[in-house]
Amino acid sequence: MNKTWIIIGVIVLVILSVFGLYRGNYNTAIDLQEKVDQSWGDVGATYQRRADLIPQLVATVKGAAENEKAILTQVTEARAGIVNAKTPEDFELMGKKINTAINLAFEAYPQIRSTENFAELQAQLEGTENRINTARQTYNGAVKEYNTHIRGFLNSMLLNKEVFAKKEVFKEAAGTEKAPEVKF
Repeated sequence: MNKTWIIIGVIVLVILSVFGLYRGNYNTAIDLQEKVDQSWGDVGATYQRRADLIPQLVATVKGAAENEKAILTQVTEARAGIVNAKTPEDFELMGKKINTAINLAFEAYPQIRSTENFAELQAQLEGTENRINTARQTYNGAVKEYNTHIRGFLNSMLLNKEVFAKKEVFKEAAGTEKAPEVKF
């Protein structure tokens, strides 16, 4: 009778061990699968950030550049008028017009900052592309971890291949090796 209980005990332990192993591997596979899905969602969120941010930044920089262009055109036209001055009175009058144009221009827009705006746009573009690259790398890392788990020796036999199918890493679209053109 003792031998029977020992055999039953060993069988129960083996069954519980196999069940525990399967359950642990299954739960890990689910966890890794969710990590892959979340990482891909992060890639999409980063794409959305770029789609929302970049057109707004470009429009802001364009607006500032147009405003500064108008100011500089005013000043340049006033300065060009001095070339046509023939008498000392004409020079004095044109000098006053230049000063007035410059003062009005700088009152309307006290600091010429388009270079700074372009530099900020460039920094934002670079930062956005870095975020996208980081999100893609995180996704590819999650895919690698998941695929390694489901393809392991025991897991490849225990896990349902339809539920836990191999995931593909991020692959660029044809032609994306060329940087997009930013137009002003």
